[in-house]
Amino acid sequence: MRLTLSEARAWTAAIFVEKGCRPEAAEAVARALVAAEADGLKGHGLTRIPTYLAMLATGKVDGKAEPAAVQSAPGALLVDAAHGYAYPALDLALERLPAMARAAGIAAAAIRRSNHCGAAGHHVERLAGQGLVALFFANAPASIAPWGGLVPVFGTNPIAFAAPLPGREPVVVDLSVSKVARGNILAARQKGEPIPEGWALDKQGNPTTDAEAALAGTMLPMGDAKGAALAFMVEALAACLVGASLSIDASSLFDGEGPPPEIGQFLIAIDPAAFGGAAFGDRMARLAAAIEDQDGARLPGTRRLALRAKAAAEGIVVPEDVRRFGTGG
Repeated sequence: MRLTLSEARAWTAAIFVEKGCRPEAAEAVARALVAAEADGLKGHGLTRIPTYLAMLATGKVDGKAEPAAVQSAPGALLVDAAHGYAYPALDLALERLPAMARAAGIAAAAIRRSNHCGAAGHHVERLAGQGLVALFFANAPASIAPWGGLVPVFGTNPIAFAAPLPGREPVVVDLSVSKVARGNILAARQKGEPIPEGWALDKQGNPTTDAEAALAGTMLPMGDAKGAALAFMVEALAACLVGASLSIDASSLFDGEGPPPEIGQFLIAIDPAAFGGAAFGDRMARLAAAIEDQDGARLPGTRRLALRAKAAAEGIVVPEDVRRFGTGG
């Protein structure tokens, strides 16, 4: 089933409305999932529909929740996702932050009682599209042990960054601190396939190619000890600072079991005019040119833009195991 992007958004939103979401929340979820699918980020795309609906069915996520925001200081916004999907809360933060950043030079939003944040790069890209530099941090249920340990303490804890480029689309960096997304291991288990060595350790701390053993053990951080240190940093920002659940206390984002995960996100918006001024754009352009002038080198996020343009022209294919949800299944 191939749909245009607008058709895919309407099709997805209708599923969530039918299952009990308020229309605004359903539309926010649909925009996020379809945008991820269009960018080739399928682990955050339409394949999330079954698990999102499972959480909705059991009350692990509240489809009727309306996020609320309080500005606690000139550059600080506190957002309560109210156990709903993360996207309405992120939309609220992204609506309020630009004016705050321009007034104070820098502003941050702390989002608590939240859920899966999807493609982290999309949130910062929206700010960069308005001329701001942006950083984003989120924690997730524990799947990575501290370096030298065996018991998971950190989640895959994504980090994203975006900055405007004169006369073109913003540059976007989006990464998790694990070597691979946890969804890749779950997909391998579902298919009964092995995983490459180097992705994860079993419970005893041994390298494993068995997906089941990997899920019972710990994922490996990128850069080994340095990646684990980054995971700690994200945990401090997105959980401790925000007042959200630590990764060790958060329930899974892949099923409807247990209480709401109550994870957190921390979003920073910076107005270049308050710092580098006019020189910022010139330096960014020179930096980009120094990279792109080299054969084989490209700016982060370039592949996404190409896939996005293709999806806008050709539409996207709804995964076979997701199609049934659009017919009342």
